Amino acid sequence: MGADALAANLRRIRKAKKLTQADLAEAAGISRVGYRNIETGKSLPRVDTLNALAEALVVPIQELIVPVPQLSQVRFRSLQRLNSREEIIAEVSTWLSAFNELEELLEKDGLLNDRVSYQQINVSAARDPKEAAMQVRRVFEVEDREPIRDICGRLESKGIKVLSLRKASNSFFGLSIGPGGGGPAIAVNTWERISVERWIFSAAHELGHLVLHPDDYDVTQLDEEKSREQEANAFASHFLMPEGVFRDEWNETSGMALVDRVLKVKRIFRVSYKTVLYRLSELTGGSVNVWGLFQGEYRRRHGRTLLRDDEPEALAADEYQASFPEHSRGREPDELSPHDFREDRLSFLVRRAFENGIITLSRGAEILCVPLREMRAVANTWVGSL
Repeated sequence: MGADALAANLRRIRKAKKLTQADLAEAAGISRVGYRNIETGKSLPRVDTLNALAEALVVPIQELIVPVPQLSQVRFRSLQRLNSREEIIAEVSTWLSAFNELEELLEKDGLLNDRVSYQQINVSAARDPKEAAMQVRRVFEVEDREPIRDICGRLESKGIKVLSLRKASNSFFGLSIGPGGGGPAIAVNTWERISVERWIFSAAHELGHLVLHPDDYDVTQLDEEKSREQEANAFASHFLMPEGVFRDEWNETSGMALVDRVLKVKRIFRVSYKTVLYRLSELTGGSVNVWGLFQGEYRRRHGRTLLRDDEPEALAADEYQASFPEHSRGREPDELSPHDFREDRLSFLVRRAFENGIITLSRGAEILCVPLREMRAVANTWVGSL
């Protein structure tokens, strides 16, 4: 057990749980000075003290003593008030390291013949987000009129790893890791209070960064450039809803009321209603207050304004300016199911490695970040070749 690794892990986890040194020391039954010496790397705790610290933080001991692999090429998609950045990066780093290690082990034993190497998707020299989105759809072999279904599978088929993180935070939505940092990979916050539509948009947004901004990945960069976020948003919108098809579908609903039209088009393309409203604002050049019209009609129908308190302040009524267009799942009309956003490849690799004796079931549980009892229940459903 290294003092430096333990100190770094304690400091990171304590801050993520919003505890002071005094709080944690008291919960673990040790002196504040004694705890400070451990967190600064000046001393190593006894086994009973280490157990007490793990219990106080509600984490396995291994999470305290194992060094976290360092990521260098990371960019976040979050609000500035995020407090758990370091903890999220550590979790993603551990996941990505295990993913890459598992692929290498299976490949070494000849049990992995479908590993896909990521090839940087080349876009036009102008790097126009709309044109780039159409080029990427062609690379992903998506028909012009086809909605993006199973976005996780689409990404994984091109060598982009996908992680679902469940963080009880509406400040963190997603991040991506560049190819030079063990990726490419995309992590999305799939907390149940965030809409599935938002999960899908966040994944597309991060894909936009990988395609449009491959040289901008730097873990030390804390602030996103607004122009970069807007470009990734535009990419995501046109990747999910191609211009010509969107116009056709919108025109075909012309006899319906605005709210019904927006919700129908939203369901067709599997996006948030806010993404549809953004595109309508884009089509009208801001000359029509589509946001106000939609909110007004929705209020007349339901007696309340949808998401009035939850929308980011930067969002204007007639234009799309906010970096984060969708927000709360609880208020998303006609929401998708969580089954609409599922990554498959890591689970597949864990099953293959376990069934071939490469890893234990408990190691599989660690890699998939699930309790061992849940891992056993899943393994019991693996019947033969099913």
